[in-house]
Amino acid sequence: MGRGDTARAMWSLAELCDAFASALRERAAALDEEHSPYGLDAATELELHPTLAAAARAMGFGVLPETRYPLHASKRSRAEGDRCDLVLTPTRGEGLRDPLLAGTLFADQGADTAEALWIEIKTAHQHGVIDGVARANAAYASELLRLATADVRKLAADAAIAHGALLLVMFTEDERTARHDLDVWAHRCLDQELPISAPHAAGFPLTDRIGNGWCQAALTAVRR
Repeated sequence: MGRGDTARAMWSLAELCDAFASALRERAAALDEEHSPYGLDAATELELHPTLAAAARAMGFGVLPETRYPLHASKRSRAEGDRCDLVLTPTRGEGLRDPLLAGTLFADQGADTAEALWIEIKTAHQHGVIDGVARANAAYASELLRLATADVRKLAADAAIAHGALLLVMFTEDERTARHDLDVWAHRCLDQELPISAPHAAGFPLTDRIGNGWCQAALTAVRR
């Protein structure tokens, strides 16, 4: 079995989704134990990234945050180009091959782009802390139906990505709402002919501080 086949076999989105949800649950429990005035649902998307990265690292994968898309990786300025929130490689501590090192002794170091799992992360808050006040989030539908689908398009547009996924972290009033709204989102993607697979979802109850009683992680494969 080649490395590409090994990569395909190891990217179990169901297991990854469970690991992400477990890490978020532990973080939420820690905030409860600290008697924090704000819970997990008050965190921004970027504030959740370290928790999610640590969960993947604990599974034995290489973890690369904010990594340039392959389409832009050959740009000479490393500050240029769109970046993917989280890239996983098959081996702990392993990076990606750098096209800017082609022709050097380091050209073959790291995993190939096609072996990695490229994950975009989006949050959707039914209720949030807005301008310092806890209230219903008027942007919830936009977070779910516009921003998240935009990330699907971005992953699908890069032909060098063999394994892509969208991780949607939803904070809702209850489990029923989360399941319903995830289903609406998936159907919207299919109506727009976006190349997704059925989402894997795992969730848990939240201590209700600002109106959300449920957190759900949903990991959806994005095909080329």
